Amino acid sequence: MKHPLLVRRALLLAASCLLLQHGGSVLAAQGEEAAPIVGTRPALNTLTPQPVADALRDAASGSSASSASSASVSGSSSAVEVQGNVAELMQMIQDTKLSELRTTYNGSYGASLFFYPRELTYYVALFQNKHFWRVIKSADAGRAEAIYAGFAQQTAQLAEVEIRRTQLQAQKLYIEDVIALSEDRAKRLQADLEVARTQQAKVNDYQRQTQDEAAALREEKERAQAQLRQVQGQVMLLQRQMEMGLPGQK
Repeated sequence: MKHPLLVRRALLLAASCLLLQHGGSVLAAQGEEAAPIVGTRPALNTLTPQPVADALRDAASGSSASSASSASVSGSSSAVEVQGNVAELMQMIQDTKLSELRTTYNGSYGASLFFYPRELTYYVALFQNKHFWRVIKSADAGRAEAIYAGFAQQTAQLAEVEIRRTQLQAQKLYIEDVIALSEDRAKRLQADLEVARTQQAKVNDYQRQTQDEAAALREEKERAQAQLRQVQGQVMLLQRQMEMGLPGQK
């Protein structure tokens, strides 16, 4: 009776071991499927369709958003490019990185062609009163020269009115100076004329006074001469009377 009981216990123990080994194998297999080995990529058929669709949608929307953003940035960059070139040129001038190849001045307007040797890049600038107006950046020497020639011609056209105004202003100032000199000379001549008139009046008075004095002296002279003749006659008469009866008396 004891041997069959021991045999049944041994069989149950063996069956339990087999069940434990099978369950461990199943759990190990499930663990390997749930957690792939590090460095390996799971097959696409192991992923659910929804995450793949979401990823594709996200990629598409991200691409469109990126394109829209790029278009927006490119559109705005064209508006900021001129200001950017101006600021860039000013900074490079301050840092003495540029070589000034050509510069044309017409009035307060000017055009300059700069060269950046390090990048073989040209900067063409149009300015007025030392303030940069337009700046074009180009790596093409021919295009830069053509733009510079256009800017130089533009400065000549823009400065025509300014140059004419400067000339007219100078002519006006010159005429005003001539007027001032003429007025000053007129004042001097007027002063000299007044002095001459005053002196002439004094001379006329002096002439009249002198003539009156001369006339009075002439009358006095004539009276004196008459008196002299009278006295001389009396002297001669008295002399004859004194010598009357003397020898030699006729």
